[in-house]
Amino acid sequence: MAAASEPHEPEKKPFKLLGILDVENTPCARESILYGSLGSIVTGLGHFLVTSRIRRSCDVGVGGFILVTLGCWFHCRYNFAKQRIQERIAREGIKNKILYESTHLDPERKTKSSNSS
Repeated sequence: MAAASEPHEPEKKPFKLLGILDVENTPCARESILYGSLGSIVTGLGHFLVTSRIRRSCDVGVGGFILVTLGCWFHCRYNFAKQRIQERIAREGIKNKILYESTHLDPERKTKSSNSS
Protein backbone atom coordinates (compact mmCIF):
# COMPACT_ATOMS: atom_id res chain seq x y z
CA MET A 1 0.00 0.00 0.00
CA ALA A 2 2.94 2.31 0.53
CA ALA A 3 3.80 2.11 -3.16
CA ALA A 4 0.26 3.08 -4.13
CA SER A 5 0.32 6.25 -2.02
CA GLU A 6 3.60 7.52 -3.51
CA PRO A 7 3.31 9.77 -6.56
CA HIS A 8 4.32 7.99 -9.73
CA GLU A 9 7.19 9.68 -11.53
CA PRO A 10 7.04 9.40 -15.32
CA GLU A 11 9.95 7.53 -16.85
CA LYS A 12 12.55 9.79 -18.35
CA LYS A 13 13.08 8.94 -21.99
CA PRO A 14 16.71 9.10 -23.08
CA PHE A 15 17.70 11.63 -25.72
CA LYS A 16 18.62 9.81 -28.91
CA LEU A 17 20.45 11.57 -31.71
CA LEU A 18 18.93 10.61 -35.08
CA GLY A 19 17.05 7.87 -33.21
CA ILE A 20 20.12 5.64 -32.87
CA LEU A 21 22.74 7.18 -30.56
CA ASP A 22 21.74 7.44 -26.90
CA VAL A 23 23.67 10.57 -26.00
CA GLU A 24 23.07 10.38 -22.23
CA ASN A 25 24.21 6.79 -21.68
CA THR A 26 26.95 6.37 -24.29
CA PRO A 27 30.38 7.35 -22.97
CA CYS A 28 32.01 10.21 -24.89
CA ALA A 29 28.96 10.85 -27.11
CA ARG A 30 27.90 14.14 -25.52
CA GLU A 31 31.37 15.68 -25.57
CA SER A 32 32.01 14.55 -29.13
CA ILE A 33 28.76 16.06 -30.42
CA LEU A 34 29.36 19.34 -28.58
CA TYR A 35 32.95 19.68 -29.81
CA GLY A 36 31.82 18.70 -33.31
CA SER A 37 29.18 21.45 -33.27
CA LEU A 38 31.75 23.99 -32.19
CA GLY A 39 34.17 22.75 -34.86
CA SER A 40 31.44 23.06 -37.47
CA ILE A 41 30.72 26.66 -36.55
CA VAL A 42 34.40 27.62 -36.45
CA THR A 43 35.33 25.97 -39.75
CA GLY A 44 32.22 27.12 -41.62
CA LEU A 45 32.39 30.69 -40.38
CA GLY A 46 36.15 30.86 -40.88
CA HIS A 47 35.83 29.62 -44.46
CA PHE A 48 33.03 32.09 -45.12
CA LEU A 49 35.06 35.00 -43.78
CA VAL A 50 37.98 34.05 -46.01
CA THR A 51 36.12 33.23 -49.25
CA SER A 52 32.58 34.72 -48.92
CA ARG A 53 31.13 31.61 -50.62
CA ILE A 54 28.02 30.52 -48.76
CA ARG A 55 27.41 27.05 -50.17
CA ARG A 56 31.05 26.03 -50.00
CA SER A 57 31.27 27.33 -46.41
CA CYS A 58 28.29 25.16 -45.41
CA ASP A 59 30.01 22.15 -46.97
CA VAL A 60 33.21 22.95 -45.08
CA GLY A 61 31.18 23.35 -41.88
CA VAL A 62 29.61 19.89 -42.31
CA GLY A 63 33.03 18.43 -43.03
CA GLY A 64 34.41 20.15 -39.96
CA PHE A 65 31.60 18.70 -37.86
CA ILE A 66 32.30 15.18 -39.10
CA LEU A 67 36.07 15.42 -38.66
CA VAL A 68 36.00 17.03 -35.22
CA THR A 69 33.25 14.69 -33.96
CA LEU A 70 35.04 11.55 -35.15
CA GLY A 71 38.42 12.77 -33.91
CA CYS A 72 37.00 13.60 -30.50
CA TRP A 73 35.07 10.32 -30.39
CA PHE A 74 38.09 8.12 -31.16
CA HIS A 75 40.37 10.02 -28.78
CA CYS A 76 37.88 9.80 -25.93
CA ARG A 77 37.03 6.13 -26.55
CA TYR A 78 40.75 5.24 -26.69
CA ASN A 79 41.36 6.94 -23.35
CA PHE A 80 38.21 5.33 -21.91
CA ALA A 81 39.39 1.85 -22.97
CA LYS A 82 42.89 2.50 -21.61
CA GLN A 83 41.43 3.61 -18.28
CA ARG A 84 39.23 0.49 -18.08
CA ILE A 85 42.27 -1.74 -18.70
CA GLN A 86 44.22 0.04 -15.96
CA GLU A 87 41.27 -0.34 -13.57
CA ARG A 88 41.02 -4.06 -14.37
CA ILE A 89 44.76 -4.56 -13.74
CA ALA A 90 44.53 -2.67 -10.43
CA ARG A 91 41.44 -4.67 -9.41
CA GLU A 92 43.22 -7.96 -10.15
CA GLY A 93 46.29 -6.80 -8.22
CA ILE A 94 44.20 -5.91 -5.18
CA LYS A 95 42.39 -9.23 -5.41
CA ASN A 96 45.70 -11.13 -5.58
CA LYS A 97 47.11 -9.10 -2.68
CA ILE A 98 44.11 -10.01 -0.54
CA LEU A 99 44.21 -13.64 -1.66
CA TYR A 100 47.95 -14.28 -1.17
CA GLU A 101 48.67 -12.07 1.84
CA SER A 102 50.34 -13.98 4.72
CA THR A 103 50.68 -17.21 2.73
CA HIS A 104 53.75 -18.96 1.40
CA LEU A 105 52.82 -17.63 -2.08
CA ASP A 106 53.07 -13.98 -0.98
CA PRO A 107 55.78 -12.30 -3.14
CA GLU A 108 56.54 -9.68 -0.45
CA ARG A 109 57.14 -12.39 2.11
CA LYS A 110 59.63 -14.13 -0.22
CA THR A 111 61.62 -10.93 -0.75
CA LYS A 112 61.73 -10.17 3.00
CA SER A 113 62.91 -13.67 3.86
CA SER A 114 65.62 -13.63 1.17
CA ASN A 115 66.90 -10.20 2.34
CA SER A 116 67.23 -11.31 5.96
CA SER A 117 69.29 -14.41 5.00
